[in-house]
Amino acid sequence: MICYCFETKHRMERRMRRECVTAALFACVVATTAAQVTDRNLLEPDPQDWLMYSGTYNSHRHSLLKQVTPTNVANLQAKWVYHMAGQETIQAVPIVYNGVMYISQFNRIDAIDARSGNIVWQYQRPPLTRGAQRGTAIYHNTLFVTAVDGALVAVDSRTGHTVWETKVALPWRLAGQAPLVAKGKVIVSGNTPSGFIQAYDAEHGKHLWTWNAIPQKAGDPGSETWAGDSFKVGGGPVWVSGSYDPEQNLIFYGTGQPGSQWAGEVREGDNLYTDSIVAIDIDTGKIRWHFQNTPHDVHDWDSLEMPILIDTPFRPSTSSGRPELVEGRGQPRKLLVQANRNGFYYILDRANGKFLSGTPFVSRVDWASGLSPDGRPILTFGHEPSVEGAHTCPSTAGATNWPSPAYNPDLNYFFLVAQEGCGLVLRTTDRPGAGGGYLESSKPEEAWQLYVRALDATTGKKIWDYQQISSFHYGPGVLSTAGGLVFAGEHKGQVSALDARTGKSLWHFNTGDLITSSPISYAIDGRQYIAISSGTNIFAFALP
Repeated sequence: MICYCFETKHRMERRMRRECVTAALFACVVATTAAQVTDRNLLEPDPQDWLMYSGTYNSHRHSLLKQVTPTNVANLQAKWVYHMAGQETIQAVPIVYNGVMYISQFNRIDAIDARSGNIVWQYQRPPLTRGAQRGTAIYHNTLFVTAVDGALVAVDSRTGHTVWETKVALPWRLAGQAPLVAKGKVIVSGNTPSGFIQAYDAEHGKHLWTWNAIPQKAGDPGSETWAGDSFKVGGGPVWVSGSYDPEQNLIFYGTGQPGSQWAGEVREGDNLYTDSIVAIDIDTGKIRWHFQNTPHDVHDWDSLEMPILIDTPFRPSTSSGRPELVEGRGQPRKLLVQANRNGFYYILDRANGKFLSGTPFVSRVDWASGLSPDGRPILTFGHEPSVEGAHTCPSTAGATNWPSPAYNPDLNYFFLVAQEGCGLVLRTTDRPGAGGGYLESSKPEEAWQLYVRALDATTGKKIWDYQQISSFHYGPGVLSTAGGLVFAGEHKGQVSALDARTGKSLWHFNTGDLITSSPISYAIDGRQYIAISSGTNIFAFALP
């Protein structure tokens, strides 16, 4: 642990030195006696904390704090900036517990005083490295972080000392997603040699189970959806965290695209469990159900956008053919909702994976004319990748991407960063197994443009749009608050506060660097803060 005590180069008097050392030791004692995070804390988190990547197990990214409101947010000020030296653009979402913020990268965690931005301790496992790492997790007095060599590391949250390390068995290699901790298990995932999800015992690091997204041999579940042994091309990477429903005892994750992503002729079939939402029993690692958003994907439209769990009365269809909220009758239905990269907003029954509704959430979706009653895309002609380039809306860049959406249960609004625009999807040659890529459409009216967008969560109907000024590709995630606000970073560095009901911009701040992470909110002694990563810095904002 690093306990800082600053002094001049000249010799200090003994009394002053004793006072400095005593103060430093006191700070260390305070840190080491901090209360631990229990299962109850994770199930019912204190709104003053932000204990996991998405804030809560249901992934609402909705803070119950309401000190900052549409009427006073214009007074929001930057309170501190912390620089994470030696890193690249930070994709990690900080977590906060008991006034301490923890921000991670591969092989590294920095503990920061969340009130002042001063460092408390730093954990650095050699070597110093860079890469797309998205966060840490906390349970009891332990933090969990993935390492660049594929290890899972447990670090004491009070001191920064290593508690245990578990090297993941070959051939698996962990990705940089934030671990999800539930029922004493640390849930992690990866993409080498193909997608997988794993559970480890949080106390000792013992491997408990592995679920593979791709069949490992003929006869495995899903192998019948790959022609011959084409499952050997791999795919299904899992590099974003998931959601958890303790009542169903299920974790929910999205999976990525199949291998040889542009050349579908070498892997005929639906290619399970790529481009899918999967429900996994947290105790056994067995799949309970799956829903495949894009069967036989040739556009790299993975399903890694965060699945959000909501409970609300719901009627699957009406005389108009669209779902709508049922007011004042019936019990809330357990739903899973996801805005998918392929342009459709999906509503599923999370108890069994049944498809309930699918609605385009961007203005142009031309690769499919709609969805069948079971949610299967009804394909249109002319959108397979080609040497000439196949014009497709949305682009391979996606109608949205992995940065997280949010949900306000008071309004029943689903907030996301949506990308309008089209593109060309290409192959390098016509030979089987060819590589490829994608380009932005050359038509000005089809240029990529990002919006913060609010949807009615149970119909998919657009409520409002906020056009981001200088963001044209991907874009960071959003945060909803009970104060009636949506906080959204823009890729080029602006942070904006929007009225949750109308989308009106009420406040903005230029961080001066790229933003590729989602904001969070926490409180200390009743004072609400908003924090976000930008470039290699963490910014914290509060009212005067």
